[in-house]
Amino acid sequence: MATEVCHHAIGTLQSHSYLSNLNHSQNLRSGSLRLATSQRNCFVIRSSASHSQTSVVDPVLAPSRSNTGDSSKKSNEAALILIRHGESLWNEKNLFTGCVDVPLSKKGIDEAIEAGKKISNIPVDVIFTSALIRAQMTAMLAMTQHRRKKVPVVLHDESEQAKAWSQVFSEDTKKQSIPVTTAWQLNERMYGELQGLNKQETADRYGKEQVHEWRRSYDIPPPNGESLEMCAERAVAYFRDRIEPKLLSGKNVMIAAHGNSLRSIIMYLDKLTSQEVISLELSTGIPMLYIFKEGRFIRRGSPTGPTESGVYAYTKHLALYRQKLDEMFQ
Repeated sequence: MATEVCHHAIGTLQSHSYLSNLNHSQNLRSGSLRLATSQRNCFVIRSSASHSQTSVVDPVLAPSRSNTGDSSKKSNEAALILIRHGESLWNEKNLFTGCVDVPLSKKGIDEAIEAGKKISNIPVDVIFTSALIRAQMTAMLAMTQHRRKKVPVVLHDESEQAKAWSQVFSEDTKKQSIPVTTAWQLNERMYGELQGLNKQETADRYGKEQVHEWRRSYDIPPPNGESLEMCAERAVAYFRDRIEPKLLSGKNVMIAAHGNSLRSIIMYLDKLTSQEVISLELSTGIPMLYIFKEGRFIRRGSPTGPTESGVYAYTKHLALYRQKLDEMFQ
């Protein structure tokens, strides 16, 4: 079943179809979804009349484009990379982690580095991570492998002082940096009273069927925790409001997050039903690639691909980007 879900057919994102599949709460219902669809339709009209260069061409390779001032330009293609964090120290110990802020294990560090190698030829303009260290470590370690060698820079906007103190005053340095936004909305779902408990001991205490229901049902939360449906409400709303506009403006985006927040986003991208999404398995440290083009999210990568050639089928623009990287670093 998981394999079938991973190869679920990709179509255009339609708000009424998504609504009927998800039966989500108020903030995902028809009003906001019609607005998002309307924005995509406007984008398609504008992009068909635009002759601007596609966003996969790195700003450094095209000096006439500013790295920070091109947000109003529309592109006909943008890349979206999704990465579930590498193994954490609590994954290693078989503990429920949820929103507890636990770092990567040694294996998780290796997984993040390997993930970076698989996306080393894919353009990245902006990065979003959860507020948890394991997702942030994964993003940072992955980017150490990217051939462009740009430096991820975490944005701090929690106060005016934080913004002022973290300013960069060199335009050349800005061009060699990638802004990183952290957001609690992309956090793993909160497991409530299960957090910190050993999974096997929890199954012995409550019964395997009960624990399986908490972990794999769509709308049944663990005690004082979040269900997948509740996690999806915040993760999808954030994706639609904060990340999708970046893609609409032609920015190539990477998201490093968690199994359940990413499952929620994939549910939105692939228009999965609540039954299909609970069967979707995401391995730690395996990147997935989507192309956002003409208002559609098109899956280009399988989470089971062992090599770059097995994971990605390059589009023309991604192939051009890689060719230019080859020319720069040969």
